[in-house]
Amino acid sequence: MLELIADQGHASASARPAAHAWEDPARWWPRLTEATAHLPAPVAVIDLDALRYNTMDMVVRAGGLPIRIATKSVRVREVIDAALRVPGYQGLLAFTLAEALWLAEDHDDIVLAYPTADRPGLERLLADERAAARITLMVDDESQLDLIDAVAAPARRPRVRIAIDADASWRAPALGHIGVFRSPLHTPEEVARFARRAAERDGFRLVGLQMYEAQIAGQGDDTGSGDTLIRAVQTQSRQELRARRARIVEAVRALVPLEFVTGGGTGSLEYTGSDPALTEITAGSGLLAGHLFDGYRGFAPAPASAFAFDVVRRPAADIATILGGGWIASGPPVASRQPLPVWPQGLQTAPREAAGEVQTPLRGEAARTLRVGDRVWLRHAKSGEPAERILSYHLVDGGRVVDELSTYRGEGKAFL
Repeated sequence: MLELIADQGHASASARPAAHAWEDPARWWPRLTEATAHLPAPVAVIDLDALRYNTMDMVVRAGGLPIRIATKSVRVREVIDAALRVPGYQGLLAFTLAEALWLAEDHDDIVLAYPTADRPGLERLLADERAAARITLMVDDESQLDLIDAVAAPARRPRVRIAIDADASWRAPALGHIGVFRSPLHTPEEVARFARRAAERDGFRLVGLQMYEAQIAGQGDDTGSGDTLIRAVQTQSRQELRARRARIVEAVRALVPLEFVTGGGTGSLEYTGSDPALTEITAGSGLLAGHLFDGYRGFAPAPASAFAFDVVRRPAADIATILGGGWIASGPPVASRQPLPVWPQGLQTAPREAAGEVQTPLRGEAARTLRVGDRVWLRHAKSGEPAERILSYHLVDGGRVVDELSTYRGEGKAFL
């Protein structure tokens, strides 16, 4: 069924009809309730039409650069494989070495997004020439290279493919560090010095460079809170990063020919796709579209994934309590990381309880109409993390469930 993404997705993204089905909540969510009425809660769904739209909309937004799929933002192999069959997607960005080794059984272009200290995983990689040719490790410090050498000396292993993770955050003159804390390599000089040392070491092959602009890709600019400041900061950060990234890429390419230079994220596809220093963009969250991506001016993804819980008690006339619900997203412990109740409309979590592991009281006028056994739909803040809670997504096409897609957890895998 997921083969249909490539067949029909282009029309949903490029034609841009005046209205999409998900823009009418009164039709969209009750349709999912009816389609999953026979399934016990919690039930998680992926809507095929919404997934098609997001898949192709990301390609359009990328402006011609291929998209490397960030697997942690999906964690469903059938969705990952289906997206890779769509022109415009190429390669995977894994989040742990164990995951990369697993995916390398079927895929030959995998970049590990973060440095690893997984000794058993390194032992497996360094003893397997096929896996070593398919997986590129991420580094930003010589101690990481030392660890690899300690596991297996260069003379006793295949050459290890490595990529450098360079810091894409902005060191603002007045505001200080803007972005996430990742690599210690920030300036072109720092990156070039490390690249030279890495390229000269026996047993390694420097093939790529990664720079992820989280302060642009991962920060909404239409959230209703501080948007003017956020937009101003992002504008200046874009200008600074484009110039610095060009100098970094030029410095590294003067030492070695790079196979890829990757950056970006779902929230920055247009900006990243226009950067001539890059050969590809890494993104994945936009496929399933957690609700954090509702807060961007430049694009409006479809709510391709959602999950539902059943009402089990009524502690007050304006409160309906669902069993479960506390699927909290990683990041700062703020309200935006909570799951978002989307149907019935007007529901809110209680300020002093929020979303709970076992129960979640929901308040609002709509709660007065809910009865025990009624279904409430929520969206996760992020895209891949709900897969750690469930064994499978039910694929909905039109008004019925047409397939069941195993998550990593459903396949017996839990990587972090």
